[in-house]
Amino acid sequence: MSIDTRPEEGNTAANPSRRSFLKFAAVGAGAAASSPMLAGAAGAQEAGDEAARLVVPDEIANRDQAPLPDIQFPMTGANLFGRACALEDVKAMFCCPGNYNVIHAIADHNIPSYSGRNEGSMTHAADAFVRATGEIAIASGTEGPGFTNMISGIAAANSCRTPMLLVASNMRVEQDDTEQGIQVMYQQPLTEGIKKYGKRLITPHRLPEYIGYTFRQLKTGIPGPVHIDFTGEVSNHQFEGEADLGHYGSVARYRTDSRPAPAAGDIEAALRLLDQAERPMIVASTGVFYAKAWDALKAFAEKANIPVVESGPMMGKFPHDHPLSAHAAPDALASADLVFLVGQYCMPTVGEFAFGPDTRYVRIQPEAGDMGRNLPVDVGIFSCEKLALEELADRARSAERTSWLNEVDAARRAFADQNQSYYEMGRGYSEAVHPAVIAKELSDFLYNGDLAPEQTTVLSGGFGIARYTRRFLQAHRPGQVVNGAYQFASIGPDVAYAVGVAAGVQLGAGAQAAAQGAPIVCITGDAGFGFTGMEIETQAKYRLPVINIVYNNNSWGTWYSNRDLPRGAQLHLFQEGVRYDRMAEGLGAHGEYVTSPDQFLPALQRAYDIAQNEGLPSVINCQAKREFWIRDEYEPGFLGKVEPGVMSYYH
Repeated sequence: MSIDTRPEEGNTAANPSRRSFLKFAAVGAGAAASSPMLAGAAGAQEAGDEAARLVVPDEIANRDQAPLPDIQFPMTGANLFGRACALEDVKAMFCCPGNYNVIHAIADHNIPSYSGRNEGSMTHAADAFVRATGEIAIASGTEGPGFTNMISGIAAANSCRTPMLLVASNMRVEQDDTEQGIQVMYQQPLTEGIKKYGKRLITPHRLPEYIGYTFRQLKTGIPGPVHIDFTGEVSNHQFEGEADLGHYGSVARYRTDSRPAPAAGDIEAALRLLDQAERPMIVASTGVFYAKAWDALKAFAEKANIPVVESGPMMGKFPHDHPLSAHAAPDALASADLVFLVGQYCMPTVGEFAFGPDTRYVRIQPEAGDMGRNLPVDVGIFSCEKLALEELADRARSAERTSWLNEVDAARRAFADQNQSYYEMGRGYSEAVHPAVIAKELSDFLYNGDLAPEQTTVLSGGFGIARYTRRFLQAHRPGQVVNGAYQFASIGPDVAYAVGVAAGVQLGAGAQAAAQGAPIVCITGDAGFGFTGMEIETQAKYRLPVINIVYNNNSWGTWYSNRDLPRGAQLHLFQEGVRYDRMAEGLGAHGEYVTSPDQFLPALQRAYDIAQNEGLPSVINCQAKREFWIRDEYEPGFLGKVEPGVMSYYH
């Protein structure tokens, strides 16, 4: 099933004026009438048999208009927890059916809630929502198989230091050691090492206390996932009134919003190193984003003329078009003699980042426990990143650094020239779509065409394709690019990640406020699409305008290094020409099949127009060749990486 949504000649609504930064929040409300594929039940009946095969139920289409219950004491433990989530300003929940008492209580407290096809996918969605917005989101699951589906998503969130709240149900305590009870695993040991804090809740009257633990861990120090699992005794327990909560009834009494300020001696030591340095550089990472320290970062960099390169699971903490951005200047990294690692929660080991062996380091973060871990530091500043950067900006001396800035600029221009040469090579291959074509033309569409360059949020996923697209992606505001593979490099979460990113943009949550309602782009590969591709249906039913670009080279990314094995090569291959676009059409999305370079940009424009005007997701199935990774046959082949910065792969 497909729909013809190509814009007519001269349709100004489908062709916005150049550099427009549009608001799309109202798209969802009007799209049902214009698109029979996503009509409500009544609209689909009028649209004919073909459209009636795919219906968005009124319960979904009208979910924001559904009445909220008046929840007062006495209330259940589940409702008490839902009330706490609302008071703590949790922004969204992602789940599958299960853990019913808790998820219903959260939804009943007016927290935007999304249900998908797989608990693991929804965990990835919650993780990506947090990475894109900087706000807390919930992933929910249930005991047994549902919970085990979530493990990879929890591990990915932990590797990214994501403050994601994982709530899961468990059997009643009274069922422990019974035949029924032993069929359900004890959850907490399963998340050891991949969470910041966890607790199985078995004592009803202590629920308020553990709510305090939960949000204290989520909102202080270095972030990470928090995992609490509810037994039936706790979720069903009746709390009679505020007196049952003790001092845990007030947020201010169980945690603080205060942040550690830097010690004066540490700031002085860092500034002495800066005065001695000729080629300093700042690495802006995860902590800059969660501390909302991007203005302080910019002030420090500009005051002292220090180039900035980014790392972390989200980009845009420092705008990539700024004259001091070294994000796309990989050849300059080795020259740096002093590096400020700001909020770099996942520390590289010696030699993992592309700085020289004699480089000196200043590290800034809000916990002191692992200063010097993995990589020795010359000065460790235990502080909130924002407060430390503000102090450094206030006290640093102005400096010219003309020679160093010229070197960074030359590296940036050389990198741009190299990318252009790769694009010209890719354009020379007409029998399929080369990844350099996707990367360059997507970049031009987003940043050099009709759209304001700061508008579109991108979920950067895939593995082989990312080696090209990341070289061309730009971030001009915090959270504009979300790095799917950061640290854990989970296989295939990209379409699910896009659910979370698009939900954050749809709601205008946190860092995505300025882009509220706008379409987003998701980049993935054919291998990855096989893991979470069913979440295209989730994108469609919630009217999430995602342009999903699938790089289809008929193989796993592992084929490249195993292609000459006489019996093993087949283990790394798929059927050729799989129609992911047709699958998308069957799930309520628009599909495009692109088989030559000239077809990509028109398909991208059509997909964007549909997302903008109708709120529909799309899948652009880009047919490539697995041989594109072989340099001797198709230059430039399988590209390497340099970290940190635009060429980063895992960092």
